[in-house]
Formats: sequence, C-alpha cells, structure tokens
Amino acid sequence: MQKEEFRSFDVAAVVRELKGTIVNSRVSNIYQLDGKTLLFKLRGLGENVFRLVLEAGKRLNLTSYALEKPLVPPAFCMALRKYLRNSWLTNVEQYMFERIVIFTFANKAGAFRLVLELFGEGNIILINSENKIVQALHYKRMRDRNILRGETFHFPPSSGQNPLEISKQAFSEGLKNFGDVEVVRALARFLGIGGIYAEEILLRLGLDKTTPCNTLNSSKIEDLYNCLQSLISQVLEGKLEPCIIFDEKGLFLDVAPLRLKLYEGLGHQFYKSFNEALDEFYMKTEFLEKAVEEKKGEEFEREIERLKRVLAEQEKVLKEAEEKAEKYRRIGDLIYMHSSELQELLDKFLEEKRLDKDWDAIIAQVLAGKQAGLKPNTLFESFDKQRLVLTVSVNGLHFGLDLRKDLFANAAKFYERAKAAKRKLEGAKKALEETRKRLLEAEAKLRKTEAVEQVTPAMIVKELAKRRIKQKKWFEKFRYFTSSDGFLVVAGKDAISNEVLIKKYTKPEDIVFHADIVGAPFVVVKTDGKMPSEQCLREAAELAAAYSRGWREGFTSVDVYWVKPNQLSKAGGSGEYVPPGAFVVSGSRNWMRGTPLKIAIGVLFDEETSEPSFIGGAVSAVKAETNAYVTIVPGDASGKELLRQILKVLATKTSKEKREKVLKTSIENIRDFVPYVKGRILAE
Repeated sequence: MQKEEFRSFDVAAVVRELKGTIVNSRVSNIYQLDGKTLLFKLRGLGENVFRLVLEAGKRLNLTSYALEKPLVPPAFCMALRKYLRNSWLTNVEQYMFERIVIFTFANKAGAFRLVLELFGEGNIILINSENKIVQALHYKRMRDRNILRGETFHFPPSSGQNPLEISKQAFSEGLKNFGDVEVVRALARFLGIGGIYAEEILLRLGLDKTTPCNTLNSSKIEDLYNCLQSLISQVLEGKLEPCIIFDEKGLFLDVAPLRLKLYEGLGHQFYKSFNEALDEFYMKTEFLEKAVEEKKGEEFEREIERLKRVLAEQEKVLKEAEEKAEKYRRIGDLIYMHSSELQELLDKFLEEKRLDKDWDAIIAQVLAGKQAGLKPNTLFESFDKQRLVLTVSVNGLHFGLDLRKDLFANAAKFYERAKAAKRKLEGAKKALEETRKRLLEAEAKLRKTEAVEQVTPAMIVKELAKRRIKQKKWFEKFRYFTSSDGFLVVAGKDAISNEVLIKKYTKPEDIVFHADIVGAPFVVVKTDGKMPSEQCLREAAELAAAYSRGWREGFTSVDVYWVKPNQLSKAGGSGEYVPPGAFVVSGSRNWMRGTPLKIAIGVLFDEETSEPSFIGGAVSAVKAETNAYVTIVPGDASGKELLRQILKVLATKTSKEKREKVLKTSIENIRDFVPYVKGRILAE
C-alpha cells in the first residue's frame, strides 16, 4: 500500500468536514488506544455521538468502528481527561495549509488548544490560554523549538510557502529560484504539498514532471499557479469526490478527497464523505497489515525446528547431568562402604613407594595379588604414574583415588562433584522449560499464521462489519417496538425518561397510553399524522400494562387508557405537586379495560454476520417479526435463572447453526425486556 502519510490536501479536506460536523460538540470521554492514537468520544447536537481518531504522524478521521481500548488509561490520556472532558469543542482548523490541526476547547477552567502534528513521527500537544505547553504526547528538545511542559509553544518552521496566501508573482519568482531542479520536486518542496499533488498538477496541465524550472516560461508558470489554486478551491469549497484507490491486484493503494488524474485507469470506490473513506481505508489496511505481519509461516517453521534441536540437546545435557550427579554420589557412598579395603590398597602403594620401589614394580606386585584373588588387590584396575591416580572398580563402578589425598578427602571430592552436577541440573531444567515454552509459543503462532493465510477479502468485510458501531436513534434510549401495522411504539423506563419522552419526543398528533395504576410508564404511539389500527392500540396498551407495577404484584390484567398529548399537563390543582415523570390528565379518557399482562421476546439474525439481536414488546407485534419468540407473563421465577431459561427456549426455536450463538449470548441483552426481571415462560 502506497499511502504512507497524511498530506496537506487531506488535512484541508478532513478539517472542512469536521467543522461542519463536530464543532460545538461536547467531549464525553477520551481514550488512548496506543502510544500514538487518541479516541475522542463527542456528543453533538441532538442525539449524535461522534468518535474522532487522532493518530500522531498518521491520520485524523471520524470512525464508525469499535476500537479496542486499554483497561488502564496512560498518564497522557488521564491528563487530557482532566483538562478537556466535558468541555466544548469550539473550533477545528488547519495551520497555514500545513499538516497540523488545531482543536480549540472551552470549559469553566478556560480555553485550551490541542495541536495534532501529522508529519514525521508526529505529536499531540495540549496548550493553555497563555500559549504554554500543559501536556504533550512526546517531550523533546529540538534545534528550532522545544516541546517541554511549561514552555511557550511554537509551531514548527514552515515546510514551504503557504499556498493559500502566496501571490502569483511570489510563486513565479520562487519557482525560478530553483534553477535546473525538476519542476515536480520544486513544487513539492516550495509549497510543501507533497509529491502526489505536485505530480497531479503537472498531469492536469500535460507538463513533463522532469522539466527544469528554469525552462518554464511565464505562461506555464501562470498555468501551474492557476491549477494549484483550482485544486485548493475544490477542497476548501467542499467539492470533494472522496475515494479509495485500488491497484491492479485489487489491494488498497491510496485514499484521496478528490478524483486524481494520477490514478486514472485504476479501481475506485467512492464515499459520501472523506472521513468515511479514511475510516474504511485505515481500518481495512490495518487489518490486512496485521494479517501480513502474522503471515510468517516459514520463519516460524524454521524457528520451531531450531527450538526442537535445542530442546533435544538440552534434554541430553539434562540426562547426562542427572547420571553424573547420581554416579558421583554413589562413588562417595562406595568409598565409605569399602573404606577399609580401599584404605588398605592406598597404603600398599604408599608404603611400597616409601621403600623406594619403582612404580612399575609396585603395579606388577598388586596385579599378581589380583590374579591370585587376594583382597584388596582385586579392586585394582590401573595406576596413572604422572597424576598419581589409582583407578579402582567397586560393584562395577570405576573411579580414581588421588594418592596425595586421604581416602575421605577423595570421598568429599566426589560428593562435591555430585553437588556441582545437581546445580548444573537445576540450570539445565530451567533452560529446558524456557525452550519448551518458546516452542509452544512458536507452534501457536504458526497455527495462527496458517489460519491468517486463509483470510479472504469477504472475511475481512465480515469481521469489520462486527466492529461497526451503529448510530443509535432517539427511541433506542427507551423501550420500543414496531406494531404489527408499522407504527413506532415507545415507552419510558423511569420517571426521568417518562418526562423526556412526553416533553421532548411526543407530538400533538401522537397517542399517549398509561395503565390505571400508580407506578407505570407512559407509552407513546408515533402516528406521523395517521390513525393507528385497533390492533396497534391493543399492542401499545399491552406494553403499558406489562411494565406497570401490576406485573410485580402478579396481576393478570389491568385497565389502560389513552389520551392525546394536549390532555397532559404539569400544572396540578392549587397547592398540588406533580412529581417528575408524572402528568395531570384532563378531559375524557379512552379506556381499554382488562388489558392482559404479557410480553414477548424474540430473536433476529443479521443477514451478513448471522449475529443474533433481540426484540421485545406486545406478543402479536413480536410474532409479526419473527417465529423465534417466547411469551412471558407474571410469575415467581426471577433474575439470572429466568433469563437463562428464556435464552434456552429461544435457542430451541432457531436452526442448529444459529442455536449455539443464541446460547452464548449474554443474558444482559434480554434483561431490559423482562419487567422487574421476574415472571414465567408461558407454554405455547
């Protein structure tokens, strides 16, 4: 993949989109994903939630994917949370068409700027209202500036002339000063726009990129200037054609905010926004890069073979050390067990030598006694005249005794050797265990690599689809279902959500339900100006009844009424207090007497991933969406055991290949559907 850096045009395009998207949003939280990457969770106007990725030296974009967050946030992340969490993002801007982005935040503590540097190794720097550095991802001293806490912040020296401000005359003079330098190099250096866009300008004008600058006439220079300004205007005015470019093999080559002549003839995939294109490009390329990085089967195989050889050698050394330790210990024991005989043999050699006998004569005499079967001569094997070592054989074990040491000193020597062999044995065991551990790791990596080698583009798409975060709609904060005839039915969960539902999301044409019992939710049918069917009204009434206190008390039915929103008021009678979540009802009510308390929970499966999701609501409404459902009524079963039973019943109503996925689902996915997490499963 060719793209290795964020370019000035990329920065300009993404900043323009962010200005219209995330400005005036509030910082909900900040995460640091690794040593260079931050994730800002932002809450915009309405119900919008944005996830902004800032990677020092590499990229900036909104993401719609779930990214893995560390359990313990690093110190830099904690510092940013301290200063920026709950602050308002008031501006996003590009610094002088450089690869630098400035985010401005405001809160009670004052104003802060967060500077993202997208060149080189990159950096992320937090600056206070006095232009002092508060925190930085990387602290460093440099020739032209310092990034140190408490020092005044300075932007890096410009990488070239600012294309937004340069005049035609300054552009012309600047190019001419490059002399015989190729025009493509001059444009890239002079304006700091990078090689890709320097080539793009020349291609659009039909100019050879190797043309020396000093051969360009005024007309050509003017054309270059105008083409540059046209490209910049296209980006700044938002006339984008965001796309991912594929090479001949179908692999990602680049991502750009514009359709570039440079990539004519190659595959393109276009997106609604540059942020979306960047998100797809970086998520998929990172996924593939990890796969390629792990695709080192041959290396792992060689490493496994090497470790097996090392393991065999270590096992041999270990066995030898064990044998030596045992042998030396036995020799020491034998010396003590046969001490009288061995001492007598030693004395024979020493006494004969004191009589000035020749060693050969002494050996001959001892051998003659051995042949005659005399003890202790029978123990004798040989004698080393140079080293003065007498070799004996006791119980089939051969060993040497030093004539210069007494017998028990010889025994001590063998015991010491046994100890040394044991020490070596411990070291050999540790080395052996370490090698076995490394071998198991290498074999595990090989298996993983073999699995990675089977990865296909379709599998990548499927895997990434699981990570995509679905933007929640307003009603997903409440209990809700779709009626049999297609109306959205929404219910509050508590006093606060009741209040919000009625005040913020209920329109005059909607219908509001409530059970005739203290402790019940408001249920709203969103009519969009149409009249719901009797079936829809019954289903909404069932929801109002099921989540009322009547369920907890074990009622089989309760009375439910419905009214229009204009019949609800927060103004009670004189001196009457209307608590949060409660409303005063005026005028006539439409009664639905004896509404049964029952609820259904169903399971649906994603068409692409086959991952299960759950729905809950009135029985007939859930039944209209899936055949895999279970009906719950008030009862004594409760808690985790009830939830597990519900999952088991749902699993039996699905196909064999989907059954396991349902059973592995967390019970938390259905907890919210069961009133008071209490009840019993109704036999169908």
